Amino acid sequence: MSAVSADRPNLRVAGPDDAAEVLSAEQGRPARIRTSWTAADIMSMTFAPPKWAVPGVLSEGVNLLCGPPKVGKSWMSLGLGVDVALGGRAFGSIPVEAGPVLYLALEDTARRLQSRLGKVLGPRPAPAGLTLATECPPLPQGGDQAIAAWLDRHPNARMVIIDVFAKLRGNSAPGASAYDADYAAVGRAKKVADDYGVAFVLVHHVRKAGSDDFLTEVSGTNGLAGAADATLVLKRARNQGDGVLHVTGRDVDENEYALSFDPAVGAWQMLDGPAEDHQVGETRATILRFLRVTPHSGPKAIATGTALPYDLTKKTCQRMLADGQLAADTGGRYRVPGVPAVPAVPETVVNRENGGDTLGTAELWP
Repeated sequence: MSAVSADRPNLRVAGPDDAAEVLSAEQGRPARIRTSWTAADIMSMTFAPPKWAVPGVLSEGVNLLCGPPKVGKSWMSLGLGVDVALGGRAFGSIPVEAGPVLYLALEDTARRLQSRLGKVLGPRPAPAGLTLATECPPLPQGGDQAIAAWLDRHPNARMVIIDVFAKLRGNSAPGASAYDADYAAVGRAKKVADDYGVAFVLVHHVRKAGSDDFLTEVSGTNGLAGAADATLVLKRARNQGDGVLHVTGRDVDENEYALSFDPAVGAWQMLDGPAEDHQVGETRATILRFLRVTPHSGPKAIATGTALPYDLTKKTCQRMLADGQLAADTGGRYRVPGVPAVPAVPETVVNRENGGDTLGTAELWP
């Protein structure tokens, strides 16, 4: 039977007894989609822009959301599901279009879902457009058809969240390599996502060992990230900013977003400014912000402009230079890496044509 909250009549949590009803699979599938064209045909076509569940972050297709255990992936997934179903602001700042959302909470119970939903919703009403289920068959055993059937009944659906993907991926084909098995597992979800033009979010884990390249931290082979349209990796910045969401994909620009988690309401909020400003100490962040606006400044100018003590500013700039967080021009002036250096002042030399009677400027190139 469904668990229904007395004070939230629209909140319906699907449990093991009625998962089959919610995800009934025996319904019609869309017509076969054309998959080949001539070059002339494709250049003459007009395409609609990608359909975003969360503009700039989650687009239609498969989005792999990864992070270590207990980092807050499920809170983020549930919060996004509520925001999209209601049509609010994702991460507290990005306006999203309202539409039905399917959230497969495969590691939760109805009781836990109700508790978490109550915290995430706060004073907001429970969205009738958010369907929750705690069970679904693995994708190769009919799970893809069950999800497709739900999408048939909700033609305006905006998002499907699978938390966690390991519960739904199913067994690998006999003899398949690990890469092929991972690619096929994501590919099965991608087929449904592409058929319906809906954003799928597959919640997954990362490896224990860290890496400079966040894509290599995704647990499993490169087949997972290779098959996905976008990969998002959530990291907590210990003892500093609460977290950083790294994003890259085919239709989304590679980016990093600084986020803050509020456990009282179970919500991730997007912070202002570049993510790196929230991953360094306050003194370094202050210097970085100043130099983005006023590059090629020396320690005295930085100290004056930021109201930081001069000695602290000078030592911090030297340490940031050694750590690669700053670049230096001649004369002890600093800039953020990526900002062009100030051209060196040309040398003055004796001009051979005037026999040394006048000074000329040396050419920059021979």
